[in-house]
Order: sequence, then C-alpha cells, then structure tokens
Amino acid sequence: MEQQIGMAAGMSGADFAVLSRVVELGQGSLRQQELARLLGWERSRLSRQLSRMEERDLVVRTAEASARMITATEAGERLLEGARPAHAAAVRRALLDLVPEAENEQFWRIIDIISSVGRSNG
Repeated sequence: MEQQIGMAAGMSGADFAVLSRVVELGQGSLRQQELARLLGWERSRLSRQLSRMEERDLVVRTAEASARMITATEAGERLLEGARPAHAAAVRRALLDLVPEAENEQFWRIIDIISSVGRSNG
C-alpha cells in the first residue's frame, strides 16, 4: 500500500498515516500526544516525522496551553486528498477483493467488532 500511495501522490506511508489521522480524526488539528497514541509511535519517531513534514509544508506545530498541536496545512490536505484514491484501491486489492462473496457478511461483522473495540479503547 505504501508504494502505491507513494507512486500516486508522492508521499510516504508515514506521511499518509499522520495526515489522515490529523485531518479525519482531528478535523485538521490534533494534539501531538494524541497523534502518537493513535499511531502507536514513540515520541521520538513522531517528532522526526513531523519535522520532515514541516520542512515540506505539510503540517505545522504550535504550542497551545499545555499541549503541542499538529495542524495540516492546505498543501498537506491536498496531498492527502490526492492519495486517498490510491489508498482505497490498495486496500481493496489487498483485503476486500480476497474475501469470498459468500463470507462477505461475516467479514463485515468482524470489522464492526474490531472497530467498536477500537472506539471503546480510545
């Protein structure tokens, strides 16, 4: 998937992971600590990634009260928008197309269970 996103939109899988969470879960801005938790990344890894993304004008970091906020720039949002079709196609090929039609309903029930567990732990 990372290779297909990179070829289609010129961004790494890490760029996509960060931008998609900031834009989709944070409505464009997210606390750095929350972003690290959502990604399951160590603080140092996230900091290095954000520095690279800041240099490319994909995100900005600002200090607000006791939190450091990560905000997607217009350029970051445009890049993410361009990567979404490649990501959707890659997920379809790597996962959805492999589920036999007869097991489709069971597959989606399992996805719902996984999704609800993730929401209750978040």
